Amino acid sequence: MPDLTPITPLGGSSLRTDTIGAISIAEADDWALASVAARAGQLEDTLTRARKLTGLDLPGPGGLVAGGDWRAWWMAPEAWMLATPLSASEDIVAAVKPALGDAASITEQTDAWARFDITAPVGFLERLCNVDPARVTPGTATRTVMEHMGVVVLRHGDQAFSVLGVRSSAGSLHHALLTAARAVA
Repeated sequence: MPDLTPITPLGGSSLRTDTIGAISIAEADDWALASVAARAGQLEDTLTRARKLTGLDLPGPGGLVAGGDWRAWWMAPEAWMLATPLSASEDIVAAVKPALGDAASITEQTDAWARFDITAPVGFLERLCNVDPARVTPGTATRTVMEHMGVVVLRHGDQAFSVLGVRSSAGSLHHALLTAARAVA
């Protein structure tokens, strides 16, 4: 019988945390993720229904909002990512789809992404991507490229970030983060 033991995005049996000087890079897998795309002509209904479900107003371009058990960030015109603690909703689509009904298309994303929570000065990002630290303020979500990989950078606080990349590239993304941390430490 095959071994069905779950593994982390980096392939381990437990989450990895690296500390280099004042920089911390922690592999994280505690969010359930779902993409939400408003269907044609259903934007207002999607926004209203999402507000009822999450208590949040879905943000505009570059926005990140959080409240209660929910986070939402802008991904594309009329499209967002919703996140909630995995412990609260292992099947996020089962929680989101009934609330949004036919107003939006919902896609399970939990296992498609690798997330690294980072504690570092904002200038750390300058080593990795073309985001302007002055514009990446707390409460922003930025789609960009790191080492030829598409990523989303979420800024939660002064020195608190999350970087989400495609799970199949988790090792490469982690290597890029470590290399940058070593360069500035």
